[in-house]
Amino acid sequence: MPKVGMEPVRRKALVDAAMRVIGDHGSLTVTMSEIAKQAGVSPALAHHYFGSKEQLLIETVRSHLQRLRDSVVTALSAVKTPREKLSAVIRVSFQADQFAPETIAAWLAFYAEAQRSEETRRFLVIYARRLRSNLLANLKALCPCEDAERIAEGAAAMIDGLYIRQSLRSAPISIEASIALTEDYINALLAPLSQKAALQKDR
Repeated sequence: MPKVGMEPVRRKALVDAAMRVIGDHGSLTVTMSEIAKQAGVSPALAHHYFGSKEQLLIETVRSHLQRLRDSVVTALSAVKTPREKLSAVIRVSFQADQFAPETIAAWLAFYAEAQRSEETRRFLVIYARRLRSNLLANLKALCPCEDAERIAEGAAAMIDGLYIRQSLRSAPISIEASIALTEDYINALLAPLSQKAALQKDR
């Protein structure tokens, strides 16, 4: 019988363990017993809290995305200008816990699962929309809407692409290099737009 008050602690331990085990395996072909062992609980307790492995995996995606969202909100609240906010979004995307090899491996496994699981796909679409929205909202303050949409799409694709590249552990890219590449991309596209706006203003 689970101890009273321990459910949130145990549920979080199982979610964290699921992420680690999936990352180690590189796929979702893991068992509830493997996850429970990693979390230090019995398989029966894992089933008690989540019902099935599928429900635990869905909760793992949801929980991880919620943590990512909370990190973005915190980072954005600490800066003021649109350009600073863009940098904050980029930094959070590549923060250490997001860019850990096992986390990246788990995300790739979830993307593969999204091809057959509508619920998993829905969560990953939410992530993609949030990333694009955070980039776009601040880019619109720096350049025309059409340009902002183009840059936001490119920056989001670059962030996702760098995650995929990081999964090739023989050719890893550091957090700092990933941030710098994304920042350089945005700066390179914003610079001529800023110059153009300045020239039009002087006329």
